[in-house]
Amino acid sequence: MKKFVFVVLSCLFFSMAFSQDTLQATNNNKVSFQKRAADHFMLQLSSDHWASMPDSISSHQSGFSRGFNAYVMFNKQFKNSPKISIAIGVGVSTSNIVFKKMNIGVTAAPGYLPFTPLDSADHFKKYKLASTFLEIPLEFRYTAKPNNADKSFKAAIGLKAGTLVNVHTKGKNLVDRNGTTLNGYTEKENSKRFFNTTHFMATARIGYGIFSLFGSYQLNGILKEGAGPTLKLYQVGLTLSGL
Repeated sequence: MKKFVFVVLSCLFFSMAFSQDTLQATNNNKVSFQKRAADHFMLQLSSDHWASMPDSISSHQSGFSRGFNAYVMFNKQFKNSPKISIAIGVGVSTSNIVFKKMNIGVTAAPGYLPFTPLDSADHFKKYKLASTFLEIPLEFRYTAKPNNADKSFKAAIGLKAGTLVNVHTKGKNLVDRNGTTLNGYTEKENSKRFFNTTHFMATARIGYGIFSLFGSYQLNGILKEGAGPTLKLYQVGLTLSGL
């Protein structure tokens, strides 16, 4: 709860700061901003991956691992350079990494997160590890036609910081080693024990109008130091933006 309050208050602070029409530069010159409607809302669908996966883990990854992100952004345009703007906001990101014949012991005793292959044992037919972060994204944006953003080339680079809200594994339909159904129940295990509760990601977007391609790459590890391999999330996908 403290992290949630911190992120919300941080976002409110930045939005109040951005509501000013001028920004005092370090050399005592004023850099002017003006408001404009452009990409205040962003929805993202992604294909998700973990970088630096050992073969013992990557060999059991299967299916479409995906993510969904949604943000509300506060955008400020440079008056003297109307094609350039800066935006900050708040939102939520999710990631679902899909596995086959695998168990990830998120509720195991403290130490090293166990990734247990189940090739010759009972396992769930569908199995994934899902995470949700509350995030503050920051973007530096270029818009070729700032007065007609919905019909313009766009590009952006940025960073986002997030605090972990939830991480869990979810298994559906228990089957034996031959794929025969044993039980049609769903099992869900929740624990943040092994996971970094803060992440930092570099981001980039390029597109035209309300559609753009985006990519993001995690700068720190998914797992705490000593809790497992140095895995890093990266996402590639489509952004729908507007207003």
